[in-house]
Amino acid sequence: MHRKPPTRDIDEADLAVTPPKQQAAGVTAVAVALERAVEEMGVVRTARTLGRVNQRHGFDCPGCAWPEPSGQRRPAEFCENGAKAVAEEATLRTVTPEFLATHSVAELAGKTGYWLGQQGRITHPMVLRPGDTHYSPIEWADAYRLIATTLRELDSPDEALFYTSGRTANETAFLYQLLVRSFGTNNLPDCSNMCHESSGTALTQSIGIGKGSVSIDDFAAADLIIVAGQNPGTNHPRMLSALGEAKAHGAQVIAVNPLPETGLIGFRDPQTVKGFTSGITIADDFLQIRLGGDMALFQGLAKLLFEAEDRAPGTVVDRLFVDAHTAGFAEYEKHMRAVDLDEVVTATGLSREQLDRTAALLARSKATIICWAMGLTQQRHGVATIEEATNLLLLRGMIGKPGAGVCPVRGHSNVQGDRTMGIWEKMPETFLAALDSEFGITVPRAHGWDTVDSIRAMRDGRAKVFIGMGGNFVSATPDTEVTEAALRRCELTVQVSTKLNRSHVVHGRTALILPTLGRTDLDLQNGTKQQVSVEDSMSMVHLSTGRLRPVGDQLRSEVAIVCELALELFGPGHPVPWARFRGDYDRIRDAISRVVPGCADYNRKVRGHNGFQLPHPPRDSREFRTGTGKANFAVNELEWPQIPPGRLLLQTLRSHDQYNTTIYGLDDRYRGIHNARRVVLVHPDDIAEFGFADGDSVDLISEFDDGTERRVSGFRIVGYSTPRGNAAAYYPETNPLVPLDHVAKRSNTPVSKAVVIRLEPHRHHTA
Repeated sequence: MHRKPPTRDIDEADLAVTPPKQQAAGVTAVAVALERAVEEMGVVRTARTLGRVNQRHGFDCPGCAWPEPSGQRRPAEFCENGAKAVAEEATLRTVTPEFLATHSVAELAGKTGYWLGQQGRITHPMVLRPGDTHYSPIEWADAYRLIATTLRELDSPDEALFYTSGRTANETAFLYQLLVRSFGTNNLPDCSNMCHESSGTALTQSIGIGKGSVSIDDFAAADLIIVAGQNPGTNHPRMLSALGEAKAHGAQVIAVNPLPETGLIGFRDPQTVKGFTSGITIADDFLQIRLGGDMALFQGLAKLLFEAEDRAPGTVVDRLFVDAHTAGFAEYEKHMRAVDLDEVVTATGLSREQLDRTAALLARSKATIICWAMGLTQQRHGVATIEEATNLLLLRGMIGKPGAGVCPVRGHSNVQGDRTMGIWEKMPETFLAALDSEFGITVPRAHGWDTVDSIRAMRDGRAKVFIGMGGNFVSATPDTEVTEAALRRCELTVQVSTKLNRSHVVHGRTALILPTLGRTDLDLQNGTKQQVSVEDSMSMVHLSTGRLRPVGDQLRSEVAIVCELALELFGPGHPVPWARFRGDYDRIRDAISRVVPGCADYNRKVRGHNGFQLPHPPRDSREFRTGTGKANFAVNELEWPQIPPGRLLLQTLRSHDQYNTTIYGLDDRYRGIHNARRVVLVHPDDIAEFGFADGDSVDLISEFDDGTERRVSGFRIVGYSTPRGNAAAYYPETNPLVPLDHVAKRSNTPVSKAVVIRLEPHRHHTA
């Protein structure tokens, strides 16, 4: 029997701290996954659901974007956190109109995001009108009319913002951007702006395409895999299986991270005999780098590779590849030879021995993959850092060969597919022209606003309507106080959602909640079962089919919501066949096949055994569609964050019981944090130097060059293995510390991994 939603919220007084774990997954992960699933879904629904996750005729996990194996799949092709994500979505708990009539918006605003999410699936469209204290039901037709009327009354289409979360399927994403551009704006901020925008910016400049160049099969063919700035054991645990397979084939794995992450220390695969006994060690070496020192690391390794080439000419630099396929090598070589290795040691906190050892592995490897995530992208110099990682691979000819390449690991299912389908404020002319040709419309060309610029626009009164297709915008974005004030300035905020979150209680003058189907739900249109498609981190596109009966008859698919809103907004005479698209998703895919590059014959190919892989010219044929027609070596001045005396450099991160802004529970068991979340991890020597003791309650105050300060209160200090001068704490609790203007150069991504803070004794300030 599934349990009722919790009535008690987080109590930080319940915090317990234990030693960090040395092995991830195993029997404990299985037990936790089943316990959470049964609590939320009940036994029968759990049995019907988990066996279909990531299977060929099942549904794509609503969690991370790690790809499925190309060969035989395991009976349980999901991880512990994938099971939690499924349980959150397929829960039998419900948020009904009666619930919202009982709980005022003010009351809900006083709850944590954890408590809100635990209440269950939203069952009816709801509205909050000016002066109301509670959400009340609204008919779908009236909701669409309200949105359409408000949009038509704007002085310009650019006064509206259309946000997208990563979980939106390809069909929805394509139609959503088509609606937005038909309306007359390119204001399409999305969650990519806050995570891998730095990756896309760097890779587009370096190799001509903003996606990774490896497939899942490349891992088994690799000699060396560098995992930098990421925590696979929590954020994409199935990656550990791929790393384990790589090691079984002889690969070495190097972990580069400020924190020792349990999954990279030890992994007990619960679907192997060894997983129930001793497990395996994933990382052969751990480079505990200082926050923001990765750029220095990659430059230092390049210098050492050039020195190795001098000692054995023709054995390190792949001159055939460099001469035939790259531009800018001479300038890059000159710049790298001038790098000061003492400066690299200072910036990274690593020893010269560690640098030499890593460079030797790179020089010997015949197939190298470099993987990364937010630890690299959410730095002020994140774009340059990724360019430097790519430079290393280009130097060695490691693009466009088996077992080698760049691997940005996307954190949210289909976040990459959304971008492929046109969810971007700066889509190229070729894509926009194809839309015009396919539908007989004229879409706008002026670039729109990304996430950070959208917040600025709302703050300044230049945007008056916010529509969110999934996600939790308030909790995902930086500078929480500024973001919340900006949203409250809007005339209308609309959230297309499955469950309650903070964005429903931080609203415009009028607010709508539109309940939608999830990945696990059966989607019937005109009595016919529909399927959607998604793209994983490695450019594989495949179908996803939900089968569970929805928790209420008022839930609409995202496709239906977009199409019905479009019909209300544009009328039945609009050139786009919205009604036809709503009733048959194959027709959407037919249109995609004619508009989106690489998607020809979409309906046939997506029904293949593994779906199909989108083209990637550098991977497929060593073709680089850059301005030079070649892969470009980047030349960057070395930089890393400077930490003032008496201060710490903070990174924000997830707990193990968390996926993005969704809090599944209150245990970060791999790090030894239990029952609460307001903790700050600090090196024991820094704790003593600042005059504190482990367990003290402190406030965190962020400081920036403009003299502004931001504070969050009541965090317990936990002594932890982290480089001196560095600290870590969970988001969204620490998002208020990140200023809106603290962004990465060139990508405008919020810099959440380099926040200068000081600690003060807790003085009961409001967080």
